Amino acid sequence: MALVIDIADAVVAELEQGAFSQAFAPQREVLPSYELSELSQLKVTVVPKAMEINGATRSMHSHDVQIDIGIQQHLGKDLDSEVSVLCSLVDEIAGFLRKRPLQNYQNAIWVHTVNEPVYAPEHLSQQRLFTSVLTLTYRVLQ
Repeated sequence: MALVIDIADAVVAELEQGAFSQAFAPQREVLPSYELSELSQLKVTVVPKAMEINGATRSMHSHDVQIDIGIQQHLGKDLDSEVSVLCSLVDEIAGFLRKRPLQNYQNAIWVHTVNEPVYAPEHLSQQRLFTSVLTLTYRVLQ
């Protein structure tokens, strides 16, 4: 399969092994699109994002693979406390995957994580929807 999809699948497998403050079943999607009603429960979606290939040596290349993890949930009335709880979960996921080897793709090395947006204000104001995205970069030498 494609390298970026293989690594996304490995991230899903890793998340399934984690113990987090809130239960979720991570899923890999190539085109995540949900109705608001589907987001009443916490949804964690892993999406292949990008790949950059650079020369490493004469015979090897460095593949920097980016994977997005979307954390979404439709919220109730208490936005401040619910957003705080979900931001803590986002931090837990980022911390769990930081420097952690992917058991299903041992050649992938974690490089860095970006959390942008921390949460999408327009989703909160228009739909009461918490949306946060973690972008993880893994490096593979081939």
